[in-house]
Amino acid sequence: MAEQGTDRLHSGPLHHRLRPAPGHLHELQARNRANQQDSQWRRLYATRSGVEGTICEFINGHRARRSRYHGHRKTYVQHVLTGIAINVERLASRTTRHPHRPRHPTTFQQYLDTRGMTWECWWRQGK
Repeated sequence: MAEQGTDRLHSGPLHHRLRPAPGHLHELQARNRANQQDSQWRRLYATRSGVEGTICEFINGHRARRSRYHGHRKTYVQHVLTGIAINVERLASRTTRHPHRPRHPTTFQQYLDTRGMTWECWWRQGK
């Protein structure tokens, strides 16, 4: 038995061995990595990344995986109204008329702060 961490390419069971990708896959990966350095590709990917973030917010933040209603029409209306609510939230966060003032930390939160412990209450930190 070979020592652990010495030569992973040739030790261990056959299905655990690390192997380089076949030639055509390696060439495809190299071509894709070269394309990713292009400014046009980065601009398109930034757009895609923004859209995926919006979809993720819709799915995870507003429980869009399951509809409260039965039927396509009612589900469609729910999704449209949720989308409007998301846009209103975003527009409201851009305004500077009434900036959000975070609440003062509670006594327990001050206790945790003095001891260098974290507290996960993002809604009280104003984030």
